[in-house]
Amino acid sequence: MRKIISVLVIFLITFSSFAQQSQKKYKIRTVGFYNLENLFDTVNDLEKNDEASPMMELNGNREAVYKDKLEKLSDVINQLGAEKAKTSPTLLGVAEVENKKVLEDLIKTEKLKKKNYGIIHFDSPDKRGIDVALLYQKRYFKPIHFEAFNPNIYANNRKVYTRDILLVSGYLDDELVHVIVNHWPSRSGGEAKSRPLREKAAYKVTQVIEKIKKNDPKAKIIVMGDFNDDPINSSFKTVLKTKTKKKNVKKGDLYNPYEDMFRRGFNTLAYRDNINLFDQILITSPLLDKGKKDFSSFKMFKSGIFNKRFLTRKKGRYKGYPKRSFANGKYTGGYSDHFPVYMYLIKEK
Repeated sequence: MRKIISVLVIFLITFSSFAQQSQKKYKIRTVGFYNLENLFDTVNDLEKNDEASPMMELNGNREAVYKDKLEKLSDVINQLGAEKAKTSPTLLGVAEVENKKVLEDLIKTEKLKKKNYGIIHFDSPDKRGIDVALLYQKRYFKPIHFEAFNPNIYANNRKVYTRDILLVSGYLDDELVHVIVNHWPSRSGGEAKSRPLREKAAYKVTQVIEKIKKNDPKAKIIVMGDFNDDPINSSFKTVLKTKTKKKNVKKGDLYNPYEDMFRRGFNTLAYRDNINLFDQILITSPLLDKGKKDFSSFKMFKSGIFNKRFLTRKKGRYKGYPKRSFANGKYTGGYSDHFPVYMYLIKEK
């Protein structure tokens, strides 16, 4: 009899605990990153080499192509994170945008105009004229500081004109977070030859993080971007010293949930039959729950790659590749040559 009573007591306690957990309500905010694949306007900028962009290489119908590309990108962004958060990303880092004007056109599209996005953008020194930026839903995020950092990368005693690293600090609801948006140097010339350029960009990120921590020692930092490196490359493992297992993340460390995905065969792009996971979102330890189930402040709940079927080539040589916008000087009617990535941050209401 006593055993039966004991079992009932344990059952009731367990059920009560489960019921309390299931009744809890959470705020869900999506943080995302998307390489928009050469989002250029149709106007020739005499101060940039935008003539080499796929948009300017088109012989005709540029306005129609531009409008179609904006609509397609807005469709993706509108769906990104909406499954859980019921809205598009609160914070969205973007890469391969020509200027602020193309972002203004993007957020005015039918599917995004009601989201009331703000834009933080700087013109970078990239020779092709492409930049990074941050879009944010004004009702959830209030920026208080933003700054662009030049990586100051040199190769063979010559400066490499690449994208700036963008830092945006602000309040996600009522919590201070810091977002660092990246688009590191490409693998032009080969991975090994170009590797030091990305390692230098990674080192610059460590300097930006240290600058943040001087004023905010327990800073909640989100590092996102198209890094042109996989999670296992030296820029991550040696320079940023990223951790792949939550249990190994200590104070000051960066957790990279995309390393495990990469080892399991997931990707965000493909090129010449090689798959890569260049697009990633990393976080500092204060954003990591580490199994304590304490969501009294914003913590990471889940990370993922948005690789829905409509974004993917379904047949032919490039089956499984992202359905890109441009190829061989023509508009293909796709979305981007990269899949977007996302992370859910949740907080108990």
